[in-house]
Amino acid sequence: MEIRRPRWPRTRAGQRRLVQAVMAGCVLALLPATWLRVSTADRLRTTADVPRTEVAVVFGAGLWQGEPSPYLAHRLDAAAELYRTGRIEVVLVTGDNSREDYDEPDAMRAYLTKHGVPDARIVSDYAGFDTWDSCVRAKKIFGVDRAVLISQGFHIRRAVALCEAAGVDSYGVGVAAKHDVTWYYGGAREVFAAGKAALDAVLRPDPRFLGPAEPGVARALAAGR
Repeated sequence: MEIRRPRWPRTRAGQRRLVQAVMAGCVLALLPATWLRVSTADRLRTTADVPRTEVAVVFGAGLWQGEPSPYLAHRLDAAAELYRTGRIEVVLVTGDNSREDYDEPDAMRAYLTKHGVPDARIVSDYAGFDTWDSCVRAKKIFGVDRAVLISQGFHIRRAVALCEAAGVDSYGVGVAAKHDVTWYYGGAREVFAAGKAALDAVLRPDPRFLGPAEPGVARALAAGR
């Protein structure tokens, strides 16, 4: 069976319509990314000037041989710094624990305790399978109404926008990262992830796993008072 290749239109009108269609497609593809940038413009801070908030949320970013990846370690370092400086009281670590041999939240907890955050001030969310799930669960399961979110710069805008859509008043801290292959991949991925984020914000689907409310955050806050 012969497959015909698409042909460039022969007429100027046809060529003009094709160019306009391509341009319209590019604009539509970039609209979600533009929404993320505009909607979070005033919500990004640094570890030095982020408002004092009871809870910080750290999103999982992969493990290397059971230990936090360098990207995840940078996020956890920022959380530990915020705790030491008194800008936060509790850290909610949210990540993937869908397999017995892969446990992001426990690895994150172990890292934080080694870096000065008391175990009693750390709460684990084992069903943070993606950013939307983590944000919805922070609100509905752990009762978080306001939080500092910690991630890399290429991801933090999406995290803030989604948590805001989930009902969590959020500020984002985008930690620095080496501009390596992972960084460029993450930045490119965000262009496509922005589309899903926009759909999640509009449709507000339930996370993959919801479950009953958990008092972990409230208990951790009470333990320090």
